[in-house]
Amino acid sequence: MIGIIGYGRFGRLMAHYLGKDFTVRVFDRHRPAGMVLGPGIATESLARVCRRPVVILAVPISAMEAVLGQIAPLVRPKALVVDVCSVKALPAQWMEAVLPASVAILATHPMFGPDSAAQCLEGRKIVVCPVRIGQAPLQRITGYLKAKGLVVVNATAQRHDAQMAFSLGLTHFVGRALERIGAQPLEMDTEGYRRLLRILEVVTNDTWQLFVDMHRFNPQTPAVRQAFMAALEQIHGEIGNGKLEN
Repeated sequence: MIGIIGYGRFGRLMAHYLGKDFTVRVFDRHRPAGMVLGPGIATESLARVCRRPVVILAVPISAMEAVLGQIAPLVRPKALVVDVCSVKALPAQWMEAVLPASVAILATHPMFGPDSAAQCLEGRKIVVCPVRIGQAPLQRITGYLKAKGLVVVNATAQRHDAQMAFSLGLTHFVGRALERIGAQPLEMDTEGYRRLLRILEVVTNDTWQLFVDMHRFNPQTPAVRQAFMAALEQIHGEIGNGKLEN
């Protein structure tokens, strides 16, 4: 049986897929206990969800520390706690510091969402960062994920955050900038411009809170963002100066 804390867009996606193989119980502060949410999926109190052998945290990064403080006395010994944040180093540190030593911890980042994985999981990536977990249970979990068609990437939390500063932080930064300038489909477009609009479409489907959190809580992101902005200023100046060579 699996417990999920949080039932936002990604919490619902997880419950949908996990509910096909497991009994899933969800705590969501906006829904009373006892609600049936789907086949094998129902709400419970926070205390009961935390007594499940596997507890998945599907909460915003900015709420993570507070939630960990709430569940630490409620999680049963030898349970496995999993997070699904798009930032890994800080959540991993928080879980290790706050949760009891008897609790196993696995940090993960499913690199897909309700839009990209609405129909299937085949070929989608999930990053797995072991924090405090034995090799045997880790292999069982990764075997299950692979059987679902997911591509499992094993990494340290630090390596994850370094790459996400570019592939996620920078991409969303560009997409939000496109939104601010009012980029939209044009009659006389190009393939490159259509690709830019695809970035805009993807990032604006996510919440502003997620965007801010991925920049605030990934220690690698500010340097990448600042380097990108400096490069834009440099290129802008070179155009104004009529520079012909790079």
